[in-house]
Amino acid sequence: MPSTTSKNALETIGNTPLVKLSKIIPAHCADIYVKLEYFNPTGSYKDRMALSIVEEAERRGDIKSGGTLVEYTGGSTGSSLAFVCAVKGYHLKAISSDAFAKEKLQTIKLFGADIEIIESEGGKITPSLFTKMDARVQQLIQEKGYYWTRQFLNEDAEIGYANLGKEIIQQLNKPIDVFCAGVGTGGMFCGASKELKKTNPQIKLIALEPASAPLLSTGIKGSHRVEGIGTGIIPPLLKKDSYDKVRAIDETKARETARALACTEGIFAGTSSGLNICAAIEIGKQLGPGHTVVTVACDSGMKYLAGDLYA
Repeated sequence: MPSTTSKNALETIGNTPLVKLSKIIPAHCADIYVKLEYFNPTGSYKDRMALSIVEEAERRGDIKSGGTLVEYTGGSTGSSLAFVCAVKGYHLKAISSDAFAKEKLQTIKLFGADIEIIESEGGKITPSLFTKMDARVQQLIQEKGYYWTRQFLNEDAEIGYANLGKEIIQQLNKPIDVFCAGVGTGGMFCGASKELKKTNPQIKLIALEPASAPLLSTGIKGSHRVEGIGTGIIPPLLKKDSYDKVRAIDETKARETARALACTEGIFAGTSSGLNICAAIEIGKQLGPGHTVVTVACDSGMKYLAGDLYA
């Protein structure tokens, strides 16, 4: 029997389950599959990105032993980077905000990182908030010489997310008509989509965003409370040929879907996951039986218990 042990927790990243929805989908709907990324060590697909960014930097010699990394983050990237740094022996300075889930901020600290909070406007995720966080990172780079992981610019992220696409192909083993997912940095969407496109050039790739902040679809910025996506910028990693269309999803419907998933399918995830699956169902109804839609449950609902999603 082959060994089932891992030399460290980093080796447990990936190989997450792919589940077919059965109860929440309506009649005459396409088959809908969800990749449960909350099975990763910190409960988020960001673990894949953090590991690839750090290991590619190590390979190039960009990070010195015991060095300090810096990033601005809504929480999940910070948690994942703090986790990877803890195992590898680096320090992390995370710039975040009170607009993001308390559980995520606590997790960053618990992995040993230093976290600095930028005040939000009434708990809202706004374009100006990300501008302020970015400015603080630039200041620290100049003053302290920290290594910036550049999650919104770093193509190394796609290396980690390519594995997500490869896993879907291996697990499903049948043609996929549509892959849809919310866009934050664009790394996951692009990294996974490229692998899916290699296997099926006919697949439709649909980028998702909150309807109250439809920058990709209409050019209009806005505020919302769907953590992890809709950052108020068109992410540099998201090229025009990375997707076929954009779909804006109502945040209220996304939250309703997240709660329904927990009590019908046993899928306990966050608001962005609810948005992804809400969109997949809408698309599935349009396509009808005999088609296949795949999306992602980004992170665990355990990260949102202190907020109002599951109140």
